[in-house]
Amino acid sequence: MKHLLLVHHSQTGSTAALAQAVLDGARSPDIEGVELRVASPLSADAADLAWADAVILGTPENFGYMSGALKYFFDRIYYPCLEQTQGLPYALFIKAGNDGAGALASVRRIVTGLRWREVQAPLVIAGEVDEQALAACRELGMALAAGLEAGLF
Repeated sequence: MKHLLLVHHSQTGSTAALAQAVLDGARSPDIEGVELRVASPLSADAADLAWADAVILGTPENFGYMSGALKYFFDRIYYPCLEQTQGLPYALFIKAGNDGAGALASVRRIVTGLRWREVQAPLVIAGEVDEQALAACRELGMALAAGLEAGLF
């Protein structure tokens, strides 16, 4: 059994709706060999990352940056996980108020230092959360879980 961790933060509910769509995709009935764990960045820790074979990160764009909660997560896990999680496959989704570029750059800067491996193109959802955005998030979750189950990463 492979382990997929979803760490996301939402203050207004929009990012939570996207995260639910990611989970719905990862829980596709066609995928049987992946166990999912969902954690808030305020409580997720190095033990959660040690459990995970891959991670999906979700954040709103706050003031052109990732959420403070996701930054707090990185602050707490960075050094404990620096050597242990190198090569960890990850994917990222951002609920952007603007273009998401600052949030994307800030997350990428940290995961580059951790030496995690981006296995899906980041998904930046700007504007309203509509059915197209939810479908893209379901696809992200399904693709990551299916790739994990198939041993692609």
